[in-house]
Amino acid sequence: MSKPRLRALDVRPIDYQGQASLLLRDPQQISPHQFVVPQPLGAVLAYADGHHDAPAMVRVFARKYGILLPEELVAELLDALDEALMLDNDRAEAARQAVLADYRAAPHRVPALAGGGYPADRRALWQHLQDHLEAAADGIEPLAVDWSRPVGLLSPHIDYTRGGAVYAQVWQRAAQIAREAELVILLGTDHYGSDPFTLTRQHYATPYGVLPTDTALVDELAAAIGPEAAFAGELRHRGEHSLELVAVWLHHMRDGEPVPLVPILTGSFYPYMHNGATPGGDPAVAAVLDVLRRAAVGRRTLVVASGDLAHVGPAFGGRALDRAGRRRLAAADDELIAAMRRGDADGFFGAIKQVQDRNNVCGVAPIFLTMQLLGGLPGEQWGYAVCPADDAETSVVTVTGMVFGG
Repeated sequence: MSKPRLRALDVRPIDYQGQASLLLRDPQQISPHQFVVPQPLGAVLAYADGHHDAPAMVRVFARKYGILLPEELVAELLDALDEALMLDNDRAEAARQAVLADYRAAPHRVPALAGGGYPADRRALWQHLQDHLEAAADGIEPLAVDWSRPVGLLSPHIDYTRGGAVYAQVWQRAAQIAREAELVILLGTDHYGSDPFTLTRQHYATPYGVLPTDTALVDELAAAIGPEAAFAGELRHRGEHSLELVAVWLHHMRDGEPVPLVPILTGSFYPYMHNGATPGGDPAVAAVLDVLRRAAVGRRTLVVASGDLAHVGPAFGGRALDRAGRRRLAAADDELIAAMRRGDADGFFGAIKQVQDRNNVCGVAPIFLTMQLLGGLPGEQWGYAVCPADDAETSVVTVTGMVFGG
């Protein structure tokens, strides 16, 4: 506690009892708590970086903002954060190890959203997803593919309520592919981690049963990534929705039949926006893709990118969308969709990099990696939706579906 450091937390601005505040949550769920800090006091936490003790935090805060905080108040805040396991110290690490041991000892990953994001009951879930299919899939014929090479699809990972029509269209088109696949590689957005790849050996459960993880392939990937780096953020698999929501649809389209799975969380490509490099030219990325390509030989392999498109407006720290903003957003999405239709991974990433990802595209890494893995297979678009993200509808999330390999 002499020089405290905050753990990697999810920090969001909220209005709490009429006061501008910050909500702190733990994406690894080591801490079961949510922590609310008044925004003026929350700003001092920028100095909880492992280089300042409480008196130093008070001094640098005063120099920057001209406000002298009581040192006792800062100390009390740090004590409370320590108690909530939100500081990077031995106490939090011991708790992490205990939680990780419990996670790995369980027979499978427990669905985090069952009973909330979708029905936990198998029959109710089947009816729920069938309703989406029947409402949106009129006239969509399942695609038959040549399995001499891997094929793929892009599925949204937004909630089923807002994205159900797009889920239904792309998964109905991919119904035969999903049923025939012998190996499924799931590449999903890691919303809270910056690690390029985060693995787990745990199986993924859905209300239909268990999708077994191909642990031998996971071990090969870990060797290519480096075992410590590959599993450093493994606990994020517990609560991350991007893989779970897609795994449920996969299991549904297979009528509950299991299939070997490789669940991979993919972190932000933010560094490539600024360092002049491209993810496709990164030897570490190339090594992972090489392992996956070799694993696909001789098996009907389906690669699923779990990703949404733009996240814009006040809900995401931007300006309220007006008509002109909506037109610009549609044009930007059209450019990305055109690149996906061409199977042009570099064109897809280049369009995002050119504008420094100003539209906060949520699926950059999984979409790019899927197209790279598929080696330029053209995509076929199924569905597009502009989903409200606030009550005033001045913030939106856009989603689409693609099938690669037709």
